[in-house]
Amino acid sequence: MREQLPALIVVVPLLAALASPLVAYFSTTLVRWLSIAAILVAHLSSIGSLVHALTQGTWHYHFGGWAPPWGIEYVIDPLGGVMAVLISFVSLVVVVYSGPFLKEYDWLKKGIYYALFTLLTTGLLGMVVTGDVFNFYVFLEVSSLTGYALIAAGGNRATVAAFRYLLIGTIGASFYLLGIGYLYAITGSLNMADLAEKIPLIIDSPVVLLAVVMFVVGLGTKMALFPLHGWQPDAYTYSHPAAAALIAGVMAKVPAYAVLRFFFFIIVGSTGPVQSALEVMGWLAAAGIIVGSIMAIAQKDFRRMLAYSSVAQIGYIVVGLAIGNTFGLIGAMLHFINHAIMKSCLFLVAGGVKFRTGEHAIEKYAELSRKMPLTMGAFLIAALSMVGLPPTAGFFSKWYLVLGALEAGKWPYVVVIIISSLLNAVYFFRIIENAYMKKASPPLADKASSTLELPLQMLVPIVVLGLGILVLGIFNEQLVSQVLQYAIPGGGR
Repeated sequence: MREQLPALIVVVPLLAALASPLVAYFSTTLVRWLSIAAILVAHLSSIGSLVHALTQGTWHYHFGGWAPPWGIEYVIDPLGGVMAVLISFVSLVVVVYSGPFLKEYDWLKKGIYYALFTLLTTGLLGMVVTGDVFNFYVFLEVSSLTGYALIAAGGNRATVAAFRYLLIGTIGASFYLLGIGYLYAITGSLNMADLAEKIPLIIDSPVVLLAVVMFVVGLGTKMALFPLHGWQPDAYTYSHPAAAALIAGVMAKVPAYAVLRFFFFIIVGSTGPVQSALEVMGWLAAAGIIVGSIMAIAQKDFRRMLAYSSVAQIGYIVVGLAIGNTFGLIGAMLHFINHAIMKSCLFLVAGGVKFRTGEHAIEKYAELSRKMPLTMGAFLIAALSMVGLPPTAGFFSKWYLVLGALEAGKWPYVVVIIISSLLNAVYFFRIIENAYMKKASPPLADKASSTLELPLQMLVPIVVLGLGILVLGIFNEQLVSQVLQYAIPGGGR
C-alpha cells in the first residue's frame, strides 16, 4: 500500500464521507469512529508522502495509467506534503472535538455532519496534492460547498452568513476558473508542471496578464484578502461550533497556498505580471493587517474578534509572499502552520466556553481561569503566540517576515508588523485580563454536568493544540532547516 499513499490521502476520507449517512443509520457511534479513522489514515498517508518527498524527491502519482499532461496526477513535493500534513492534523483534532456538540442529534443529522466534515477535509487535501489546475478547481468547489453547509448548520444567523459566502465565494471561484481557461487557451495544458515549462516562454502575453488578474481576484476572495474579506466575519462567527476551528483555521490557507504555488512555481519569469500582482497584494495585505486588527479591538463577541483577527493574519502570509525572498517565503510558510494551529486552538476554546457557560461575549469571560484552567491555559498560550511573544510559534514566523522585509529594503512592512503586534496585544490582553484578573458579577452560569471543565473529547484537543504552539516555537529551527527550506522555490530535493 505504500505505493498508493498519495491516492489514499484523498480517496479514504472521500469514501468515508459517502458511507457516513448509511453507517449512521446502523450506528451513530460507528460513524464517528469511521470519520476519525478515515482522517487518521489520510494524516498518516500525508506524513509518509512528505517523508518520501524529503528523502527521495518529488512524488508523481499518475491515475489510470495516463501520463501527464493528458492524465491527472497527484504531486507530493515538500510544499504540498507539508500542507497535507497540516490539514489532516487539524481535521483529526477537530473531528475528535466535535462529538459532544452532536450528542442531541439523531442518526440522520450525525450522518450528514460527518459526511460534510470528511468531504470538507477531502476537498482541502485534494487541492494541495493535485498536480492539475482544473482538478484543483474541482476540489475547491467540493470544499466550498461543504463549507457553506457547515456554516449554515450554525443556526438562523449562520444561514444568512452562509448564503453571503456562497454568493461571494462562487464569484471568486468563477474568477479562478476563468484564469485557468485563459491559460489553457494559450498553452493547451492543465498540468502544473507542463504549464511551468510553457508559460515562461510567453510570460509577456496579455493572456497571461489576464490570467494573473483573475487569480488575484479569485484566490484573494477565497482567502479573504482585504478588501475582499466581506464574507468572512459572519461566516466564522456563526458557523457550526463543532466545525468552526477547521473552517477558520485551514480553509483560507489553501487559497493562499495556491497563490504561492501559481506565482512561484508555475507562472514564473524574471519579467511579467506576477511581480506587479504580488506587490499589489502585499500592499492590500498590509492594509488588511491594520484594518483587521483595529476591527478586532472593536468587537464584543469573542468569535467575531477572532474572525477579524484572521483578516489580519492572512495578511502576514501574503506580505511574506510579496517580500518574495527566502526569509519572506519561509516566514509565510511558517505562518501557514502557526496560524492554522493558533486559530484552530482559539476557536476550540470559544466552542468550549460556549459549551460550558453558554456565552460568547468577552465581558462574560471573567473568572474563567478558575472555572476552566486548562482551557484558558491553552487560550493564554495561543493569545501570546498571536501577539508574537517568544518562545511561542507566532514570534518566529513574524521574525522571519521582519528579516525578509529588512533584507528586501521594504521598511513599511516592518512597521506594519510591529504596529499590528501591538494591536494584537490590545485585544488579546483584554480577554486575558477578564479571565485572570476580574471577578464575575453576577456569577457565570454553568451548563456543565461533568466534574471536568469540559468532556475529555473536547479538552484533549484543546490542550494538544495549546502544547503544539509551544512545540512549534521551540523546534522552529528544526522545522525550517529540515522541512520548510525545501518547500520554497529552488529548495526542493
